[in-house]
Amino acid sequence: MSMPPMAPMAPMPPMAPMPPMPPMAPMAPMQMTPPSGDLSNTSMIMNNNLHWGIDATILFSGWPGHHHPGMYVLSLVFLFLLAIAIEVLSVGPTLKPTATPLVSGVTQTGIYALRTVLAYLVMLSVMSFNIGILIAVVAGHALGFFVVKVRALNHIAGQGQVDSNDPLKV
Repeated sequence: MSMPPMAPMAPMPPMAPMPPMPPMAPMAPMQMTPPSGDLSNTSMIMNNNLHWGIDATILFSGWPGHHHPGMYVLSLVFLFLLAIAIEVLSVGPTLKPTATPLVSGVTQTGIYALRTVLAYLVMLSVMSFNIGILIAVVAGHALGFFVVKVRALNHIAGQGQVDSNDPLKV
């Protein structure tokens, strides 16, 4: 079955031209009110290039504190240990063979989530662009990687065999 041809449409009458737009009135300047409260102690310096010095802001304002070398060194040690912990957590835990798949999955997921949170905290710390922090984090990751690999090599050497499915294999 074919459709009958459509009848031609009648031409549309021409549209009337639109009237010109009226000129816009000038806008009044916007009133920007400053935030309320005392902001005299909120001078936070953010660098966008690598720099040396103890005046770094790590993760949140006021930490490790400005002009406190002891707190700066303590924060470097903390980030160093945090980077080691990230590398140690990168190796999955040895689970008991009797554990149910649900318990094993929840345990591995929890450790993965913890490692991810710690890695993001370290990444945000490095984004302070402080060279001391960068060196402490890289040294922590390197030492953590070394510890994990030496442990894996000792484990393999103690067994006297190499398992091709071993994630700790070099």
